[in-house]
Amino acid sequence: MRDMHLLIAGLGYSGVAIAAEALAKGFAVTGTARDPARAKPPPGATVVAFDAAGPAIRAATHLVVTAGPELAGDPVLAAHAEAIAAAPLLRWIGYISTTGVYGDRGGAWVDEATPPAPGQPRSQRRLAAEEAWRHAAGGRALDLFRTGGIYGPGRGPFDEIRAGTARRVVKPGHAFSRIHVADIAQAVVVAALRPDGVRVLHLVDDLPVDSASVTAEAAALLGLPPPAEMPFTTAAASMSPMGLSFWSENRKVSCAATRAALGLTWRYPTYREGLRAILAAEQAPGT
Repeated sequence: MRDMHLLIAGLGYSGVAIAAEALAKGFAVTGTARDPARAKPPPGATVVAFDAAGPAIRAATHLVVTAGPELAGDPVLAAHAEAIAAAPLLRWIGYISTTGVYGDRGGAWVDEATPPAPGQPRSQRRLAAEEAWRHAAGGRALDLFRTGGIYGPGRGPFDEIRAGTARRVVKPGHAFSRIHVADIAQAVVVAALRPDGVRVLHLVDDLPVDSASVTAEAAALLGLPPPAEMPFTTAAASMSPMGLSFWSENRKVSCAATRAALGLTWRYPTYREGLRAILAAEQAPGT
C-alpha cells in the first residue's frame, strides 16, 4: 500500500482528519499549508509549503483538494494546473465541494442526480470550481464530494452552551444537512481506494434536522436546560450576512446513492451519535 501517496491540498480541519484516516489505511500522506510552521498534521504525515508543492504533486497517486475557491477561481489549479496535468502517477482526484450548489429547494429533497442550481455567489464559485476540476482531471477518476455542514471535535455546540451564549433559533420547516468530520475522512479514503470514473458523492448524514434540535440535544447531554427558543425573525436582526445566507436556503440532502456506491455506513449516522462522541472525547482523561 505504500505505493499509494495521497497529497492533500489544504491541511485544515477536514484535511487533517483525512490525513489521519489515510495513514491508517496505509497511504503515505503529504499535506500542503500556506505556512507549514502553523500546520498540525497527524503523526506520520509530511507538510510542504503550498507554493512549493511541485515535487509532491509529481509523487502523488491520489490528490484531495479541500481548499475553497477564491474570487479569481480555484487556487490549486491557479498555482499548479500544469504540474497536475503532467503528474505521472496521479490516478484519482477528490474535490471537497458543498451541497450549497443545489441552492434553495424550499425544504425539498435533493439527491446525487439532482441538477445544481446555486443561488449564492460562493456556491456559484464552488460549481465553477467543480467544472474546472472535471476539465483538469484529464480522464483520471474524479470524485466531487458535495458536503453538508461540518462538525466534530472542536466544532461542537458544547462550549457555547456551557458559556450560556448558545441560541436555539427556530424557523419552522427549515432543516440543515450536516456531517461529522470523521465521516468525511472515512468516505474520502474509501472513494480513493474504489475509483469509478467521475462521481458526485454526498457527504451528509442520514438525518437533516433543524439547528434547534441539535442545540437542545447538546444541552441535554450536558445535563443543562436548553436555551430558550428564539424565533428566526428575532435572531436574524443580529446575524451576519454570511449567517443570513445560510438560513436563506432550505433543502434536505440524501446520501443513499453515495453510501451504496462506496459500500459504507456512517460512523455517526445522525447528530445524536456525533454529539455523544464529541462530548466523550472532551471528557476523556488527558484531554
